[in-house]
Amino acid sequence: VQLQASGGGFVQAGGSLRLSCEASGFILNYYAIGWFRQAPGKEREGVSCISSSGSKTYYEDSVKGRFYISRDNTKKTAYLEMNSLKPEDTAVYYCAAQRTFYSDSEWTPQFREEEYDYWGQGTLVTVSS
Repeated sequence: VQLQASGGGFVQAGGSLRLSCEASGFILNYYAIGWFRQAPGKEREGVSCISSSGSKTYYEDSVKGRFYISRDNTKKTAYLEMNSLKPEDTAVYYCAAQRTFYSDSEWTPQFREEEYDYWGQGTLVTVSS
């Protein structure tokens, strides 16, 4: 069972990156996906999450309108497209999978880390000013 996060890198402010989160060893269709980040010297925080089918998404205010979360269950992969990047977006980004037992209509987004079953290893995003 593994989540592999990738796509991080170095970008100038205003630029874009797309992160990927590929699952192996489990059926991604049954899991909601959350993206978290941890900036230097700060606690890890939730950024965005998406329901198991992809019909519902949620964004923290700090990234709303700039980041876009999506998933392709046929490819067992989730994505986080990040646009208009700011230096304060610099962080290690993690994806995580949460087993869900209800339909998307009943799903509510949350970032309680203990509710997530699997975690990726993190990918570093550095945004220069």
